[in-house]
Amino acid sequence: MSETERIRQLRKELEQHSIAYYVYDNPSITDQEYDRLLEELMRLEEKHPEMYDPNSVTQRIVGQVLDGFAKVEHAQRMLSLSNVFNKEQIEEFCARILKEDSACQFIVECKYDGLAISLKYENGALVQASTRGDGTVGEDVTANIRTIPTIPMYIEEERPVEVRGEVYMPKESFEALNVLQEERHLPLFANPRNAAAGSLRNLDTNVCRQRKLNIYLYYFQNASDFGIESQQKALEAMEKLHFRVNPIRKLCSNADEIWEFISEMAQKRSSLPYEIDGMVIKANSFALQQKMGTTAKAPRYATAYKFPAEEVETRLLDITIGVGRTGRITPTAVLEPVRVAGTLVSAATLHNRDRIESYDLKINDKVLIDKAGDIIPEVIKALPEKRDGTQRDFVWPEFCPVCSSRLERLEGEADYYCINPDCPARVVESLIHFVSRDAMNIDGLGDKKIQQFHEWHLINSIEDIYRLKEKKDELLSHKGYSEKGVDKLLDNIEKSKQNSLAKLLFGLGIRQVGSKAASILAAHFGSMDALMAAREQEIADIKFIGKVCARSIRDFFEGPDNARLIEHLKELGLNMTEEVHETRETPFTGKTVVLTGTLQNMGRSEAKKLLEEAGASVSGSVSKKTDLVIAGENAGSKLTKARELGVPVMDEEQFMKEIRL
Repeated sequence: MSETERIRQLRKELEQHSIAYYVYDNPSITDQEYDRLLEELMRLEEKHPEMYDPNSVTQRIVGQVLDGFAKVEHAQRMLSLSNVFNKEQIEEFCARILKEDSACQFIVECKYDGLAISLKYENGALVQASTRGDGTVGEDVTANIRTIPTIPMYIEEERPVEVRGEVYMPKESFEALNVLQEERHLPLFANPRNAAAGSLRNLDTNVCRQRKLNIYLYYFQNASDFGIESQQKALEAMEKLHFRVNPIRKLCSNADEIWEFISEMAQKRSSLPYEIDGMVIKANSFALQQKMGTTAKAPRYATAYKFPAEEVETRLLDITIGVGRTGRITPTAVLEPVRVAGTLVSAATLHNRDRIESYDLKINDKVLIDKAGDIIPEVIKALPEKRDGTQRDFVWPEFCPVCSSRLERLEGEADYYCINPDCPARVVESLIHFVSRDAMNIDGLGDKKIQQFHEWHLINSIEDIYRLKEKKDELLSHKGYSEKGVDKLLDNIEKSKQNSLAKLLFGLGIRQVGSKAASILAAHFGSMDALMAAREQEIADIKFIGKVCARSIRDFFEGPDNARLIEHLKELGLNMTEEVHETRETPFTGKTVVLTGTLQNMGRSEAKKLLEEAGASVSGSVSKKTDLVIAGENAGSKLTKARELGVPVMDEEQFMKEIRL
């Protein structure tokens, strides 16, 4: 797999994991694995600025608000934190702050594995509790918060008070909850964070009450209204108001003291009655915090040290093979169940055949897994020294486990594929992809319904989705399907016909065509017909598309079945066009631009949007291929690198003049 293909793969994977973690509170990989993939993507994007994508997880904050609770706009954004992973990075963080104030003290607190919450009090009474949401808009969960006995409904303070903290589920409560789930033959919760989030956002307050949640408050939002000048004093003030504040914290003067405390907490972590996944380091002085300010994503005066992933030994019982929508074959390790950080783990990803062979994995091997309390961890090595003679080789299959077609390894790729387009597994997975949120976004037609409708032979192809209305009576004959529910589903299907061409292209599941590539293609050609008629080289010449993607697109449309599919979708009334916006000629047209530092007149996202509208490609890193660096205040390493490479630099004043032309 080439580096550019790996970039596309990582972006897709991280986007899916981000949505699972931030939107549905249902994490699909560990935090540590997510951070590792993110670091890999950042490195590759730095090497390939031509692959810049404003929708990449490295460029934006992922977060949405679900329906079901009233939306709440935060008076001050609930920011996330930047991460550090070793002592050297902590030293760099401290050095930046000590440069601003050599007498600065740092306060180090626990980083909880729960759900961020904001509590507002007026005239001494709790008036609103809201989740973080996307940082700007959260959800009103006041009714459920009232069921948590450790949260005061009243405080002895008439002035408005807003405090923020983390709702979590104690380990004991989590264990008891999963025992109950097992007794009721219900799915187990992946980890305490997942359980806490699901409980707090449950529409039945009785469910939340029974789950025995708890909270620690760590931020006094309007502390300055009370003359409070530091984080330590703010925590003490919250304690006096009878808020639950964790006594585990320490004031430190330098990186050595911080690291000593972190090391101490790493040893004590497993003995705590709640889960923590790191430690938060902040400048203690509020005046210094205000001076340093924030980026678009995180405060400059604070960071989070993430504990390294926990490695656990277990036994590899088997390796199963799955088939994805493109026919890609995915091996999964079946493990002897082992409990890690409150989670019972029984499966792990193995990626591909090469990974199995490079690790020399054998069935019944003792293996190490990389796990920090989420659903599917990763096997990181075999332990051949612990073999006892019962091990046996895993034989990679020659044929698809679902349709028995011969598997093929495509040139230049690490993966094997089932190339039978009628393979039931491929059909179901492709249908699931087509109706997914980033594709045609057909509400009410989720994974389980697709599988069910396919089993009932109601939907066997994409066209069948739009012919489902013809089978309404048959659908109503099945248990659990009412006239009202079916009508709503059919209406959602009908509405999806008006989706953009970009969504349709992405939904078709063309190999190498992700959501960004689909948007570029739709904007460039303006219609499905124009794209289908385009020559391979014409497609390859489009910036950010390239030869591999172009070849895949031509292969797709040259297939007779796919050509018929497009014609059928046209006949069914799906939108096949997209408005094409002409890019105005500007000093930035065709240039790769990097933004660094703080802009005073606009946020980074607004500057990116203006540059893209002006025809520029905005990259996140400086390289020899960078045409221009726009430097705001406090520009750092990117500006230094630009000067080393001789890349032209423009200040904000000049940028504002040029961009408004």
